[in-house]
Amino acid sequence: MHARLQRQHIETVVRLSEGRADLAYPCREVIQRSWQRCVDEYRLDPGRPRPVRVLTRQALLDCREPIDELLYVARAGIDQLHAQIAPLGHVLLLTDRNGVTVDFRGREDQDRALHRAGLYLGADWGERHAGTCAVGTCVHEGRAITCHQREHFDATHIALTCTAAPIHDPQGNVIAVLDISALQSPRSLQSQNFALPLVTLYARMIEDAWFLHRYRDTPVLRFDASRSFVHFNGRGLIAIGEEGRILAGNGEARALIEAHCQRWSPWATAGLPAATQLFDAELDDLLGLAVREPDQLRAFRVRATGETRFVTLIEPCRPRAAAVTEPVSATPALDRLAGDDPAMHRLLKLARRLRDEPVSVLISGETGTGKEVLARALHDSGHRAQQPFVAVNCAAIPESLIESELFGYLPGAFTGGRARGMRGLIQQADGGTLFLDEIGDMPLALQSRLLRVLAEREVMPLGADAPVRVDIRVMTATHRDIAALIEAGGFREDLFYRLNGARLSLPPLRERADRHFVIRSVFEALVAERAGRVRLRADAMSALLDCPWPGNVRQLKNALAFALATHEGDEITVHDLPEECRGGHGVWPTEGVTERRAPASARVPASARVPAWQAAGPEAEALQALLARNGWNISRVARCLGVSRPTVYRRMRRFGLVPPNRRELIDD
Repeated sequence: MHARLQRQHIETVVRLSEGRADLAYPCREVIQRSWQRCVDEYRLDPGRPRPVRVLTRQALLDCREPIDELLYVARAGIDQLHAQIAPLGHVLLLTDRNGVTVDFRGREDQDRALHRAGLYLGADWGERHAGTCAVGTCVHEGRAITCHQREHFDATHIALTCTAAPIHDPQGNVIAVLDISALQSPRSLQSQNFALPLVTLYARMIEDAWFLHRYRDTPVLRFDASRSFVHFNGRGLIAIGEEGRILAGNGEARALIEAHCQRWSPWATAGLPAATQLFDAELDDLLGLAVREPDQLRAFRVRATGETRFVTLIEPCRPRAAAVTEPVSATPALDRLAGDDPAMHRLLKLARRLRDEPVSVLISGETGTGKEVLARALHDSGHRAQQPFVAVNCAAIPESLIESELFGYLPGAFTGGRARGMRGLIQQADGGTLFLDEIGDMPLALQSRLLRVLAEREVMPLGADAPVRVDIRVMTATHRDIAALIEAGGFREDLFYRLNGARLSLPPLRERADRHFVIRSVFEALVAERAGRVRLRADAMSALLDCPWPGNVRQLKNALAFALATHEGDEITVHDLPEECRGGHGVWPTEGVTERRAPASARVPASARVPAWQAAGPEAEALQALLARNGWNISRVARCLGVSRPTVYRRMRRFGLVPPNRRELIDD
């Protein structure tokens, strides 16, 4: 059945490309033009379907490089759109201006079928290679389009339905294409009526987000024909420079400017008018909108058309000095712990109030969320900041030693002790803060002694006859469920109420809205330790933002440290990150050119595919042979070559060397 439909489609394409009408198969004009291009310009033969072209890893990286920042800006819109179309059976592709898929959101249960159909990362949907399709024809026509089933030129695509919309740069050039596609759909073209406005809307949202990102350091005029929509969804954006000269505009703004400058095309800085030539206004009127108008907007007449537009001003982001009267300015150690996450804001607001209070603080949260970092910041923000901060990991000290470590001992208190005795950690914290990490792992027998310390503020060293007074503030932390421990008899309830004077609960990293801030802060701290200049590229940041982080900030720090140790050049890319942090960003279906479903005569046998490393030269072949001989044990290979393990990893990435079955590499 499918083969018969393909033959019929091929016959129809041939007839229409030869100018012979086919009344049984009406064809839209835009599709017919594309079919004609495929035959006349690209010399594609409708009778010989072509295997899908999937770029190599390095070629894909080269395609991503020019639009790296756009990919980062677009990720939120891509995720939102995919969440809407996934239940309808659609997948999402973002391609560069040549039609190469540089980002992809699919369905795991359809992974194999999507790969065969070419709906995959790295697939080339340019019209010159794939024929008439939504992406390629959208690029050529410069407008949004649906290519539904038999409208595709290539007969192997006639089951697909695809809808694509262009994304333009601030000068009006197509820089990317947003596409949603489905393997199966109803026969009627009208079944896809929802797709075109939806994709067009998100393409415009991404385009405007990119515009605002690109001109974030420049005053931007935002305007709309409706006063109600200006602030939250104004359609027009104009970036203005010195003396009010227009630097660039989004699609709505370009249409308005073209109406004013009939002969001005293409976009050129020298040919752009001033904002005051476009709107009937003085420059001070436009630049003073944020401070002079009650609602920060005002109506202006468009000089060329006489129409009215409501305009507001988006001022460039500039750092502002904190007011000295703000209490937040007195707690820089706490302020550095969060960006704009609401849960962290509430937590830090409470922490600021507690910083000088004697109340005990219990910090809870998953492992790696930064409980000790918060405790130290709370200590550094209070009046005890110049006094000791003593941290004790109750789970790390052997049970046989924890009593002597905490309470100390006098000379001769027990065999094997120091001749002069030892001040315990509690005494060492006198005047400052004692932080007991993993308090849930403290032995039950010691809990009663700790309770006495908290109640009496005195400690009895081993072998002593009289207690020693101590002035300490106690903070504790745990990732365990203390209530469950109390229920099971593993933790004293009275001690819990002593420790739980105030509760600070740290959210896991995956739930924080300020993940970008956390990643950037950790990265900059690590770079500062190395006294280097390294950039975290946008594709790496996107992968880090998508990672679930079961190990939280501790895992993030280790991942970034790994990338800094093994990267090449002056930037960290997604391929420098550990495998578990890449998610879909690092997944690659295969090396070299793969194929989609095609006639047997057009298929490339698996045995004929050449791994990328074989084409990389003798050095790559020698390294691959050495890895194979040593069972892909990186440490052994490094010793054989007399280099470090990071150097081996870098060479492997450069040559595209991947272990058999993608199993884990061995380090010893």
